[in-house]
Amino acid sequence: MAIYQGFAEAYDSLMDNVPYDEWVAYICELFKRYGNITPEERPLILDMACGTGNITERMSSLGFDMIGIDNSEDMLDIANMKKLDNNSSALYLLQDMTEFELYGTVRAAISICDSVNYLLQPSDVIKTMKLVNNYLDPKGLFIFDFNTEHYFRDIVGENSISEARDDMAFIWDNYYDEEKHMNSLSLTLFTGEENGLYRRFDELHLQRGYTLHEMKQFINESGLRFEKAFDAFTFNEPDENSERICIIAREQGKMV
Repeated sequence: MAIYQGFAEAYDSLMDNVPYDEWVAYICELFKRYGNITPEERPLILDMACGTGNITERMSSLGFDMIGIDNSEDMLDIANMKKLDNNSSALYLLQDMTEFELYGTVRAAISICDSVNYLLQPSDVIKTMKLVNNYLDPKGLFIFDFNTEHYFRDIVGENSISEARDDMAFIWDNYYDEEKHMNSLSLTLFTGEENGLYRRFDELHLQRGYTLHEMKQFINESGLRFEKAFDAFTFNEPDENSERICIIAREQGKMV
């Protein structure tokens, strides 16, 4: 079952609790601290699994020269509408993060909102990181976050969440297979139509739980260099209670 295809138009409504402005400010601070990267230089930045462009458009408005890639055409259609509304210069490409191609290198790459967890095999994570390393400028940065096993196992676990709003309703059933490190999220969404009826969408989202130790191994195997990890969107050290971890990695030469 394809994800983010049937209800891309409702995605932003479902994510209306996400503090995108704060996330962008955090990314900018990491850019400054670890790469001396500022929007005044108009550096070229890659946003991987950019979705509807919520991060991409905000960074473009600050002055970054943005490329967004995603494997959902429906999500990119919405991102391009935002581009027109904002009169931004962002470039959106329909590409999978495990096999993307660019015309040249970028100063930094980002992947925010646990997109890496959708890579279900360690080999896919390593393959993606190798591509990132290949397309980064010398000493360029790769900043990404991921949900931890603690989050999948202890926070969402086998929970069900439902909510009804004026124009939509959803049911979210979650299950984490600790042996396989696999999280299954079954989402049923009802969106209101002009005729007063509701349209139903069903999607199954699979994500894999990874540990910080594993991520460090993947980074090393890909040719990148691990720089720092934080409890996501803070500058605190991650620990066993971290639900999301942000990692900064750096290009250190191309692998032959």
